[in-house]
Amino acid sequence: MSFYWCFLLCACLGVACVACVCVWSSQWRGGFAWDTSARQFNWHPVLMVSGLVVLYGYGAVLYRVPLTWGGDKRPWKLAHAGLMLLALLLSIVGLCAVFQVHSAKQIPALYSIHSWVGICTVALFAMQWVVGFGGFLLPCSPVSLRVVLKPLHVWLGASILTLSIAACISGINENLIFNLKGTVNGTQPYSSLPPEAVFANSLGVLIVVFGLVVLRILSNRNWERPEPGIQDAVYRVVTAEAVRCCGSTHGRVHPRTGPPMDLGWAHPPIIGPASDAQPATASNDDRSVPRGQERLVAEMAWDDPQVPRVPVSP
Repeated sequence: MSFYWCFLLCACLGVACVACVCVWSSQWRGGFAWDTSARQFNWHPVLMVSGLVVLYGYGAVLYRVPLTWGGDKRPWKLAHAGLMLLALLLSIVGLCAVFQVHSAKQIPALYSIHSWVGICTVALFAMQWVVGFGGFLLPCSPVSLRVVLKPLHVWLGASILTLSIAACISGINENLIFNLKGTVNGTQPYSSLPPEAVFANSLGVLIVVFGLVVLRILSNRNWERPEPGIQDAVYRVVTAEAVRCCGSTHGRVHPRTGPPMDLGWAHPPIIGPASDAQPATASNDDRSVPRGQERLVAEMAWDDPQVPRVPVSP
């Protein structure tokens, strides 16, 4: 399946999830209000599905859209952070809605597996956003920190989405069990699968499929954002032969084409596996790069405003 078909499916499933949870809360649960009644509780599933699942999924796949690959990466970093922040705020408001209702009606809170998974997911999400903002958006964050954070950031992001789906599924099930009690409140029992149960169960299936599509997009390495231009190559420290050949100690050697390109770097911050020659002396910065992560350093250092660039004379 091509990326755009997969992305279109992701977008449609996200809209369907939000639409279905709104219809469920308005048609079968009485609508919305903010008065500590059951209608205020209805904001909880709507906001959690909209924020913690759908907007979170959209923000996660933003970097996979080819339209974002060209030019400066920083605007897309801001868009990613903005979507994630909006998703986090909606989730927090959704938690406030349910906690206020439980407090007003003196219902115990945080006793079910649904509440445990949900509150842990939101806490992890908040931590992920704060660390990601500090590590990837602040100009003062060093490249070495980004090298360490990026694999953890990607893994934890997918894990949070998985936990969000688990929390939503368990919440839908818990809501149906509590509300469809048969003769107690005039509804049909959950076990008889009344229309509300069928609709809510279908919503749960939509959420699972949406999550699977998002994870499919994130796991396909062919759909990862490539480094623009020269960033897609792995560089090594200039050798003595390259310096004599090109007369510059500030150039970088392209492993395929050979002649170094003078890009105005005051100090070459990127190293990679040497091909036909051994690097000269390794600086302290060179030794700080973990083995096997040179490409990741190249990707991050290119966009790093802290890496010095000065004019170089031949």
